[in-house]
Amino acid sequence: MKLCVSSTGKEKSSRVDIAFGRAPFFLIIDMKSMDMMKVVENSSAAAGHGAGIAAAQIVSDAGVDAVLSGYVGPNAFNALRASGIKVFEGVTENETVQEAIGRYTRDEYKEKTAPTMVPGCGGGKGRGMVKGRGRVGCRRK
Repeated sequence: MKLCVSSTGKEKSSRVDIAFGRAPFFLIIDMKSMDMMKVVENSSAAAGHGAGIAAAQIVSDAGVDAVLSGYVGPNAFNALRASGIKVFEGVTENETVQEAIGRYTRDEYKEKTAPTMVPGCGGGKGRGMVKGRGRVGCRRK
């Protein structure tokens, strides 16, 4: 099984990036051998819009079976699930990729079956100042 972990760097000792679509790198881990297979740069991380969907395409093209991140936005979540990729959320920004992999192997993350909406980052009823468009530059928690 191939696991993709959103990361701030290119090593297992790097911190996990909690925002899947904006993560600079994706580390692809072979869960049988626990070896890092490859590092994929997220070319969509700086995109104004559609970063999550583009990131989902990048990891789908890498042939992963599951994604582990802090948060996967609803559009990216739906794109990943449409590609048959499982989504696991809940990693914190204080964890290294190595620590997150360890927690994953101990079943400390549960597979998501529906996208998670984060309060204050869009997905509301549109009655606030930005009329449901979310905050500019909102980082998912």
